[in-house]
Amino acid sequence: MPKALIAMSGGVDSAVAALLTQRAGYDCIGCTMKLYDNADDAARERSCCALDDAEDARSVAFRLGIPHFVFNYTERFRREVIGDFVDCYRRGRTPNPCVECNRHLKFGALLERAAELGCDCVVTGHYARIGERDGRFFLKKGLDPAKDQSYVLSMLTQEQLAHIRFPLGELTKAEVRAIAEAEGFRNAHKSESQDICFVPDGDYARVIEALTGEPSKPGNYVNQNGQVIGRHQGLIRYTIGQHRGLGLGTHERLCVLALDPEKNTVTLGPEAALYKSELTASGVSWVSGETPGEPLRCAVKTRYRQREQAATAIPTGPDTLRVVFDAPQRAITPGQTVVLYEGDTVLGGGVIEG
Repeated sequence: MPKALIAMSGGVDSAVAALLTQRAGYDCIGCTMKLYDNADDAARERSCCALDDAEDARSVAFRLGIPHFVFNYTERFRREVIGDFVDCYRRGRTPNPCVECNRHLKFGALLERAAELGCDCVVTGHYARIGERDGRFFLKKGLDPAKDQSYVLSMLTQEQLAHIRFPLGELTKAEVRAIAEAEGFRNAHKSESQDICFVPDGDYARVIEALTGEPSKPGNYVNQNGQVIGRHQGLIRYTIGQHRGLGLGTHERLCVLALDPEKNTVTLGPEAALYKSELTASGVSWVSGETPGEPLRCAVKTRYRQREQAATAIPTGPDTLRVVFDAPQRAITPGQTVVLYEGDTVLGGGVIEG
């Protein structure tokens, strides 16, 4: 009998993933990853690491008759996810911590633990699909377009995909809740987490200042000609495309165009200046494991909720890339993830440099 390690966050998705894996004939072990200490009562329902999540996961495991463990990865999460998050903001970039968490924790540390426990695979409640043909694995979108999570899984490798299962890939959220309700799971109608677990109130700047012990220094707003037009409240409080909360009180709508950590300046300008036809990316991971030898036509997303855009992707090295869009795109942001698709298949992804 194949053996599976089920990542159980305490939510309904991972609960149903565990149920379906058991029904498929796997010997299951449930686990909850302790990534971050969140003792803020007001944030419990919005965070993916709320205090009662482990108990919800344990309740489901008990109902299924499978063992459940809590694995403490707080130090690794702090080092590889929170550390990267803080560093990015301080360098004038906007990070994507969910992508890094998937890469280093859920499909890094957890796969390592699964191997130690003699498990054949790690199972999660992500809405995505994995295909296989002639020993080659493919990452595909979840069939529910409203829940598809392939964007945050774009860095997965062939070796990882070979040992991962996504039981919810062909289901809708409504179907998942119906299964949970029929099974009597207490989290069948539990609300979804909406915030990053270590930023439950959405105040990134406050968290970064608390973690570093250093306040973000105010500096100058400048226009596209470099002229000073006001004062900002610290570089980490801004991101490309932002137009609210600038505190200038001008009649003209201005947007953040660029962040310069060396000069501690925030460049502002008109909305039209946000549109660009190209981007470059580093740290590019191709799902196939092979870098294409020539430019390829594909669909591209530069943000999680963005609609795919037609473009040409041009590999410039083993892990670097240039993307040329058919139409200019708004607020291409360094630090965010760019993901390439061919139909419903993920080709790869990387980190936007500019």
